[in-house]
Parts: sequence; C-alpha cells; structure tokens
Amino acid sequence: MVFYFTATGNSLYAARQLDANVMSIPQVMRRSCLRRFADEAIGVVYPIFGHRPPELVQRFLREVELDTPYLYIVPTYGRRPGTAVEIVRDICRSAGKSPAYIRTLLMADNYLPAFDMDEERGIDKHVDEQLAAIKADVAARRRFTEPVMDSERKAHAEFLRYEASLPEGRLPGLVYATDSCIGCGVCARVCPGGCIRIEDGRAHFDYTNCQGCLACAHACTQKAIALTVPEPNPGARYRNSHVTIQDIVYANNQLR
Repeated sequence: MVFYFTATGNSLYAARQLDANVMSIPQVMRRSCLRRFADEAIGVVYPIFGHRPPELVQRFLREVELDTPYLYIVPTYGRRPGTAVEIVRDICRSAGKSPAYIRTLLMADNYLPAFDMDEERGIDKHVDEQLAAIKADVAARRRFTEPVMDSERKAHAEFLRYEASLPEGRLPGLVYATDSCIGCGVCARVCPGGCIRIEDGRAHFDYTNCQGCLACAHACTQKAIALTVPEPNPGARYRNSHVTIQDIVYANNQLR
C-alpha cells in the first residue's frame, strides 16, 4: 500500500512503480471516516516544497494511523532535497511513527518560478533506475535513512532566511486567471486544496488552503493561469508522460 500526493504526476508515477495499491492523500484527508490503514508495508510518496512535505501530507502523517511494521517514505525532488529527510522523520516521530526507510527520489523539477519545463523534460535523471533500487530495498525490508549532506543543510538555512524575508513568512498567492480563461474547470478539479471555484465563466482563487503545488497552472488547457512572479518559460508546462490529466483529477478533486 502506498499513499501519494501529486500535482503533475511525478509522485503518482513513482508510487505506481512501488506498489499496485496506491491511494491519494488528498482523498484520504477528504474522507474523515477513513483514518486507519494496516498492511505489511506502507509507503508515502510526495514532492518536497521548500524541503518540506506539502501541508496536506504533514496533516496526513500526523492524523492518520498507519499500522505497519515497515513504514517507508520517498520524498521526490527536482534539484535539491535540503533537509527533507530529517524534516519528515521529525514530523513522523512527533506523531508517534517510526519510519524504517527514508530515501529521496530525483525527478523533473516542476517549480515554475525557477525552472524551464522544456529544459527539465529533456534531462535524464535516471528515475527508473532509482525506483528499481528503492523497490528492491523495500522488498528486502531494508532499514535505511538517507544521510543529509552539510551542503544541503546550508541550502535549507538559506531557504529559511529567504522565507523569513517574505510577507508573513510565506509566498503570496502565486497564480491568477488571465483573460484567456474559458471557465472549463480543469484547474478546480486538479486542485488538492479545493481553492478554486468557477464563477461567471472564470476561475477564482482562495489561497487559504493552497498547497503551493501549481497543479492548476500546469493542467490549464488554455495556459490561462499565470504566475504573479517571473518564470523562465511562461509558455512551458509539465505533466509526467506516464500520467493522464484524468489521473490527477481523480487524485485531487475536492468538488465531488
């Protein structure tokens, strides 16, 4: 059993390679009656945002009971993992969970303010080789926590200083609908936080529960969702080639 959070399909693809039984974290958190799961091994796969799990993943780890002798965690990242391993380990420990295995997975970086999606799509990050190694470790029930390098601690400290300089210590709402919006509602259905509504034929955003995942911008069929900050290539968007937009809607839709 593997639980996952995905915005552009990377973590869903990884989860599917690790286990046939995958479950969406946003959907689990939406169904308050399902808060205990048991299996011989349970995995959690998610993208790191600012070296942390998305807020929904943090809530999941704190609130959902995972009854297993082998809990393994695979944070995915695109450029630097920072102290992601230690952060998720500490979140688990504070919730009374003891991960047996934590290992990061390098994939395409889909953070639009920093990276050109056309360039990222062309970089071979040997994802399948990494996944094969992780799958073998899990099958062998290997106990392992990936060490954090000093360079990554420095990178995380730099990120925290940058974050503290922002208004209220966080990024403002990063996305908005341009005049090209046709009100199709795809953005609302891929949003794991339920932050988007369609009114008068246009998308409107409430950032209260925004996860900062940018699924809405990546999925917009008209490229009508723009960012409030500059980006290297505003015309390029990303979705894992093994994952469909319907997969992401199924994982994230909060409108049903």
